This record gives sequence, C-alpha cells and structure tokens, in this order.
Amino acid sequence: MTTIRTTAVPALLASALTLGSAFAGDIVGKVKYAGTAPAPAKIQVTKDQAVCGKAEHFDETLLVGPDKGVKNVVVNISDPKDGKKYTAAAKPTLDQNGCKFVPHVDIVPAGQEVSIINSDGILHNIHTFPKNNVPFNKAQPKFKKEMPATFEKPDLIQIKCDVHSWMAGWIVVAGHAYYALTDASGNFKIEGVPAGTYTLESWHEKLGKQSKPVTVPATGSVTADLEYAAK
Repeated sequence: MTTIRTTAVPALLASALTLGSAFAGDIVGKVKYAGTAPAPAKIQVTKDQAVCGKAEHFDETLLVGPDKGVKNVVVNISDPKDGKKYTAAAKPTLDQNGCKFVPHVDIVPAGQEVSIINSDGILHNIHTFPKNNVPFNKAQPKFKKEMPATFEKPDLIQIKCDVHSWMAGWIVVAGHAYYALTDASGNFKIEGVPAGTYTLESWHEKLGKQSKPVTVPATGSVTADLEYAAK
C-alpha cells in the first residue's frame, strides 16, 4: 500500500522542472508492516560467555515498533539527476560491542574510510560478502582496537563474524547523496532532492525490495509512505 501527498505549490513545481536542481525538496515517509510482526527471537550465546553473555541477544533481522513502523529499511532514489555524494555526519564506524555489530545496518559513503572498532576486548573478525567490492575476512584480536576499511563502489554488503556465529549486520555503500535509513518508528527523510520525478526504492534484509515513482516538489516535501506485506 502506498500513500503519496505533496505540499508543493503547482506553479513552483512547474518552475523547478524547468530550472532543474536550482530547486529542491524533501522526501519524507514511514515504512510500515502489514499484520502482526513476530517478536524477535532470542539468540543463544555459545562462546565467550563472560563478554557476550552480559546481555541477552535477540534477532535484529525484523524490528517492528508498536505502531507497525519498520526499523532499518534503506530508502533511496535510483536515478539521481546530479552528482552529489553522500556525506556522513561523522566518520563512519562499525563497532563490535557486546558481541554484536553496532549499528546493525549502516549507510556509508563510497570511497570513505570506515573505522571498524573492537570494543569487546576479545577476538573478533570481519567477514564481508559484497557484490561489487573486494571481499575480505580479517581477524581483529583484542589488542587491535581499530581497523580501517574502505568500500570503493556502491554496494549492499553483509558482514559476519566467523568467531561468533550469531553476529551479522549490513553495510550499505551509497554512491550518491539521496539515501536514508528508517528509525525505530519506521520514519525516514531524504533531504534536498532536486525537483523532478524519480524511482524511490526501499530495501530490507528480510522483507526485500520495493520501488515506485515519486515526484519531488520545488519546495517543501512529498510524503511517500510504504508498507510491506506480512511474512
């Protein structure tokens, strides 16, 4: 189910389509789950109990809030009209903390160094499963607090730890500026998109992909709500 509404003034929209990126608006919305979501399953900790067993572990592959908002959905436009690059608010980090990857899903700029952190003080390793970048499987012992990594090409990369079988997460490598990640309530916002019509895409590790057209106004915002069928 899709809901789209716009706050654009028609005259401004027509002007923006003529002048291109001189005008820009935002894409905002909420990603919801249809039906009743299952409670996250508890994960059994089988190794390094002194560190990994300090807190309970739960499956993060599908996190749905009380109002059915879905967390960790990656939303982006597939056909940007400019060459603007994605920028992170701070240097991207991937932390192995409490024997899980924090954050579970993250968006990082293509070509920018990511700091892989070992906060646990035990042996971890980073095993990547990319489509477009070179894979690697590197040990990170307790004395190696930080380890750099760079992903040069846009990609969707699953990450695992071969030492602790339950540890898994995702790195989304963005090739342009217009990406967003839904929060715990399923909300997202893509700011400053040049006015025009685009294909809006969403991806979730368990629920899959969706796409639809969206028209961005010359000023203000367009609301594009998404809903995933229950699985």
